[in-house]
Amino acid sequence: MSDTMRDAFGKKLAELGKTNEKLVVLDADVSGSTKTTYFSAAFPKRFFNCGVAEGNMAGVAAGLAAAGYHPVINAFAIFLALKSADQIRNDMCYNKLPVVIAGAYGGLSDSFDGASHQAIADIAIFRAMPNLEVIVPADNRQAELALEYALSRKGPVYIRLNRNEMPDLSEPKDFASREPVLLKSGAQVTIAANGITGAMALEAAGILAKEGIDAEVLSVPFVKPAAGKGLEASVKKTGKLVTVEEHNIVAGFGSACLEQLAKGGLRFGWLPIGIEDTFTETGPYTELLAKYGLSPQGIADKVRQFIK
Repeated sequence: MSDTMRDAFGKKLAELGKTNEKLVVLDADVSGSTKTTYFSAAFPKRFFNCGVAEGNMAGVAAGLAAAGYHPVINAFAIFLALKSADQIRNDMCYNKLPVVIAGAYGGLSDSFDGASHQAIADIAIFRAMPNLEVIVPADNRQAELALEYALSRKGPVYIRLNRNEMPDLSEPKDFASREPVLLKSGAQVTIAANGITGAMALEAAGILAKEGIDAEVLSVPFVKPAAGKGLEASVKKTGKLVTVEEHNIVAGFGSACLEQLAKGGLRFGWLPIGIEDTFTETGPYTELLAKYGLSPQGIADKVRQFIK
């Protein structure tokens, strides 16, 4: 581990700004937290601090996009999902404007600020908006690739980012293909992990392997559009799917997987692991993940019970 995901994303913004003159960045007075400071230092004339007014920031970004720029707005995920929802839906999505919506401090990663700042419904909100793509990177490299991908699109893209350092996973061979990244092959159960839960799921599979349970682990950053055929192929092989997400299990990543696979008539057992429709608490990040069943041991315990 090296930089945090927010640092990696901020540095990538500054790097891409060198070759993309249409790239502009907007922040809601939290650039020290989101790390858009890397971009503002390099390109002060293309950086706009809109103050603590996320809805206004989204509207300004839509105007810039309509004028031919490619804006990236960066603020805390929960405030983008709640305070900017109107402008994102009606200005960006309805008009298919190319805006990158970067939601920092996703999931429980703003751990000490409690339920008011922890984003556990953003994926559900954004995946319901027409024309909006939703990506949840698992590590720094996926965050960089997600930004490059989003800037190649002609419509709006939401990228959910984590605050903390996370282990590096296997790099996607072709991010734009939307194929899941195979972290471990297995035959008995598919564990499809969204975002930073990929590292936890991989460690959980190691625990299960010592008990004779052979789990296949996939890192699945794409929530919408649906992940590539690799997820379906894995579930056809194992007959059992466990989805893991740092989000409410209601209408989140697991629900998206279920919708994708059930459309084709595939029959399989399904276990969702995530926040079980409750407001979360305040505390150290790793302890919160464990409390809500997202530690490696917690995932292993639930998968074991599901298999048996």
